[in-house]
Amino acid sequence: MIKVMIADDQVVVREGLKKILSLDPEIQVVSEAGNGYEALSQLGEHIVDVILMDVRMPKMDGIQATGKIKAQYPKVKIIILTTFNEDEYLFNGIKSGISGYLLKDSDVDFIIKSIKNAYQDKMIFDPDVTPKLIKAINAAGQEHEPPPAIDGLTERERQIVNLIAKGQSNLEIANALFISEGTVKNAVSKILNKLNLQRRTQLLALFHKK
Repeated sequence: MIKVMIADDQVVVREGLKKILSLDPEIQVVSEAGNGYEALSQLGEHIVDVILMDVRMPKMDGIQATGKIKAQYPKVKIIILTTFNEDEYLFNGIKSGISGYLLKDSDVDFIIKSIKNAYQDKMIFDPDVTPKLIKAINAAGQEHEPPPAIDGLTERERQIVNLIAKGQSNLEIANALFISEGTVKNAVSKILNKLNLQRRTQLLALFHKK
């Protein structure tokens, strides 16, 4: 069972999402929050696998909350779910460690699929958002120092980076490369250390900058 939190300042949105998610027997909404502070607080009381996080909320917005939550609960997956598809939110969300970025008018099946993908360490972005994501990453790359080079990675590590960038989970990577899942986990840790990165999602940004 995938345990989900819905963080949105509008009660009607939370209720609507709860009804949508109740259609799938593998998903259970265990917590709700009206702002980022409440979302962070709720994690001290509930075991949560995935958070559907609104961007614009009072007191603490979704991007700020994501950064704080990932710092304290790195295993929790966060999907930004919003009506806004602004470039700033996209790139800042990636830097904060989100697992996906969806628009609130996404199809029901796509929202459910995204939750399951996030739970399996996959990243998923709304098709309407992806071009803006790449644009935001490229623009940020022009304003900041270049990302660390991948020249220091071994051939196997490069293969793993490419598969991560395609959204594949550790198990899928292990099956594709005919190695154990534990070997993949160790390799990912080494890759992140070599590239001075903290999260898998940052590899997506690095991949598109190259």
